[in-house]
Amino acid sequence: MGLRPMSSALATTPLYTASEVETRTGVPATTLRQWERRYGFPSPSRTAGGYRMYSPLDLSCIAFIQARQDEGVPVSRAVELAREHFAAPPPETSPLVDDLVAALLRPDHAEASRLLSQAHAVNSTEQVMIELMQPALSRIGILWERGEITVAHEHQASAFLKVRLSQLLEAAGLNDLGPAVVAACGPGEHHEIGLMMLAVVLRRRGVRVHYLGGNTPLADIAVYARMVGARAVLMTVNTQESLAALREQLPDFVGLTVPVFYGGQMINMHADTARDLGGRTLGRSATEAADLLVQWLQDAGTGTQDSTLMPGGMDA
Repeated sequence: MGLRPMSSALATTPLYTASEVETRTGVPATTLRQWERRYGFPSPSRTAGGYRMYSPLDLSCIAFIQARQDEGVPVSRAVELAREHFAAPPPETSPLVDDLVAALLRPDHAEASRLLSQAHAVNSTEQVMIELMQPALSRIGILWERGEITVAHEHQASAFLKVRLSQLLEAAGLNDLGPAVVAACGPGEHHEIGLMMLAVVLRRRGVRVHYLGGNTPLADIAVYARMVGARAVLMTVNTQESLAALREQLPDFVGLTVPVFYGGQMINMHADTARDLGGRTLGRSATEAADLLVQWLQDAGTGTQDSTLMPGGMDA
């Protein structure tokens, strides 16, 4: 199965020599030639003189394969996954998601704000986050992986949505009567949006969430959790690098006497990782994770229902 042609001409335009690809990806030119002979991938263009030339899409595919190899996937299987990943069409989304993506990529933040306000007028906060903001961000991530947009496009869109989530987190308030939990991204982890969505949902259900943000040392998380009397710590792990950094600092959690709940891409891909880290697994979505946490908080301690907690999200 060949890779699906990109809608952007730039994505498949031959731009990089083998040596430039080696510099950008760290994959030796000899390895690329071996992959080409054994697996038919990558399939670079050739100049009149016979030199290989690679496209931005090729670079995205090579980076994808590297990431799978770092996770222990054999190269043959990683190539198959790359073909499937980059050949698959974007997931179907509502017209409002399409409009939001288009506004963010222009960029037209005034229009993006109008679309989000329109959504909030007729939907709950949970619905806006899970059914609009999250699909839009996923679509933008796919476009970046396929080389159709730049890192700059992806970063500015993520920054805009992060600001909006910060506003929702502030609007949800901090329930002084609710049980306290600490939510943080561990060392080397900068992907905050999923954890921010969970924090918003939990605050709206009566949980006193202390949100610490990205790239937080485990020793500092432990100190802060003790200081605020947290009943649990919530963390996300989305990259191989952040997982390695977390494992290295894990001894700093030895004195922590409350459970740690882990979520994120690395946890979702490898079911036993949370247990190996000495913790528990969160759900795959913000609402699923919130259901799990609220139920656990209600069952923990006295074993009675906590009247400060709500089982579901409130209306906007």
